Amino acid sequence: MANEWGPLGALAGSWEGEGGLDTSFHHADDKVGGTPYLEKVTFAPFGPVDNGSQHLYGLDYKTAMWRNDEQDPFHTEIGYWLWDGATGEILRAFSIPRGITVLAGGHADADATSFTLKAAVGDPQYPIGEGQYLTANASSVSYEVTVTVGDGTWSYAETTMLRMKELPDLLPHTDHNTLHKVAVHHFPG
Repeated sequence: MANEWGPLGALAGSWEGEGGLDTSFHHADDKVGGTPYLEKVTFAPFGPVDNGSQHLYGLDYKTAMWRNDEQDPFHTEIGYWLWDGATGEILRAFSIPRGITVLAGGHADADATSFTLKAAVGDPQYPIGEGQYLTANASSVSYEVTVTVGDGTWSYAETTMLRMKELPDLLPHTDHNTLHKVAVHHFPG
């Protein structure tokens, strides 16, 4: 039954990674720098979700990232990864509690072990939405993530191009990590 989730099926479960690196603007230092992080992600499968003749299968996901031995995460996300088997479209809809939402999309074969999703401000299909403060101070112009699934691991490399009031040029804010499966989630049905 997991094949109904296409390339997303391998992501179902709970994952942890200790080798994350966030490269971003550090306001305290007034410069760009790298921040190592620990990450925990859960993907719970659901579906189908029917939109007329469209049948989506998805993963409900939550992720959190911690620097060093901090008690509270410095970054969290919640959202959905969706697969349309009829068209090969993959969607990632997520929200970050800084006042930003993203609907990134792309296409892949059902048995793909790597795929790329993109979004951009003003894109009619795969948009980025943000609150007033971010638009004025650190606007996300575009977003791209490449996911690669292995045997008991998955990794991602993502770049968010930011227009920051402190910098004259766009800043490529990057994150990457490799996560290892720590628990299995069963598919419905």
